[in-house]
Amino acid sequence: MPRTSTLDCPGCPPLRALTFDELGLIKVVEAQGKQGRAEPKVVERWGDPDSSKCVLAASIDDRNSDPLLAVARRNGTVEVLNPLNGDLRFSVSNASINGVQSEDDPVAGLHLFAKKKSELASRSCTLLTCTTKGNASIRSFEVNKSAADVASTGSSRTWSVGGSGSILCSKVDGSENYFLSGGKRVEMNVWDLESCAKIWTAKPPPKNSLGIFTPTWFTSATFLSKDDHRKFVAGTNSHEVRLFDISAQRRPVISFDFRETAIKSVAEDLDGYTIYVGNGSGDLASFDIRTGKLLGCFLGKCSGSIRSIARHPEFPVIASCGLDSYLRLWNVKTRQLLSAVHLKQHLTNVLFDSNFADEEAEIAHSAADWPLHEDERDEGKTPRVKRKKSKEKKGIKKEAEAKSGNGEDERDEPLNEDERDEGETPPVKRKKSKEKKGIKKEAEAKSGNREDERDEPLHEDERDEGETPPVKRKKSKEKKGIKKEAEAKSGNKESAEEYGGKKVKSKKSSKRLKM
Repeated sequence: MPRTSTLDCPGCPPLRALTFDELGLIKVVEAQGKQGRAEPKVVERWGDPDSSKCVLAASIDDRNSDPLLAVARRNGTVEVLNPLNGDLRFSVSNASINGVQSEDDPVAGLHLFAKKKSELASRSCTLLTCTTKGNASIRSFEVNKSAADVASTGSSRTWSVGGSGSILCSKVDGSENYFLSGGKRVEMNVWDLESCAKIWTAKPPPKNSLGIFTPTWFTSATFLSKDDHRKFVAGTNSHEVRLFDISAQRRPVISFDFRETAIKSVAEDLDGYTIYVGNGSGDLASFDIRTGKLLGCFLGKCSGSIRSIARHPEFPVIASCGLDSYLRLWNVKTRQLLSAVHLKQHLTNVLFDSNFADEEAEIAHSAADWPLHEDERDEGKTPRVKRKKSKEKKGIKKEAEAKSGNGEDERDEPLNEDERDEGETPPVKRKKSKEKKGIKKEAEAKSGNREDERDEPLHEDERDEGETPPVKRKKSKEKKGIKKEAEAKSGNKESAEEYGGKKVKSKKSSKRLKM
């Protein structure tokens, strides 16, 4: 049996995610709970298991009124569903457009237009589909018709974007005016959706120092910002991440490697310069694309290839799914795993429903910097609590010293950690040494003999203060005074100079003189 470890997952804020798998099932995962610390669970499952209905691509228009969900399946059908209850609005076949069998030319990219739908007066939706052989099309459909009676309305546009290769990735920018495509033996191209014309194409990188040319093989791509279509990021099969700027040059502006397996999914952050990269070995990391610097890897390795990454539009949360059948939710600030849900099938895609809200959602929305620190969660305070505590303690100490007149007993205690954090050095050693000096002086005054105590080495606390030991100088002064007394009493300087002029020797010398 393989070794497994249990991770402590703190939970996630209220959210709703839609997952799609290889058996054509759509599962709804919701997290509902108090104070934004909920455990996500599967609340609904739509469809029946069928490998021919494997979901290849998905797109959602999660507006407040009449939201729609588009799903492209392996059998060549494109279904438009209600993302709230899973009801089928209509279904169309993609094989009728290009005349090619759907098994030979599956859908590689799908986008459900949101702005064009709101501009039209009638209840219709516009879909963009792109197949692996490069057959792209834009069609509009009536939403209120049944699945059997649905027909294309308006003008349908079809053009080729693939050339001689296979399209593996595609993306529509935030303004829904530009379309990005690339794949195996197909360079990255940017298309204008109004005229269906190519406005930019990438140039392959030169040979390396060994003269080896790496064939073009793009696996994933995304725009950096919804407001700017000029910069986009693409991942390659040779575990390389490339940043392109169509206003600067045709070759990559920045290029760097990530681990040793192919890049399978890339997603952009809301700030416009952070990206999330997942590869075929289950590694997930965030990069600052302005410099190519690795910001950090997400804690807790996935056991299968990551096929899709989605960024929540409000909370600092991303979702990842892949071949290990787990939907994982991560905190983008701490890169910590918030929760993991096992969904039993190999997952192909994940989407967020941004308009989801439950009874406790308002509490989570009020915390802008979610997740808070543990101390802040319990007390609901800002991180200034420690500093306030230290000031209160100082005031209590000063009052106690003023009442008692002796603050030495309180100062002998070690300083609290909160006081050390303010940059104050603990003066414990210096105060202890002063007390010891006072004790020594009292003992000297009682005994009248200072020589025995002065002959001892100084205490370590006195040496730490940087004071030089004044023992020798004090000894010389005391010896001089004793010598003078001995000379005055005995009248013999020689006997007094032998050892401090002690009275015993001076008496003996006087007796000898008398005899």
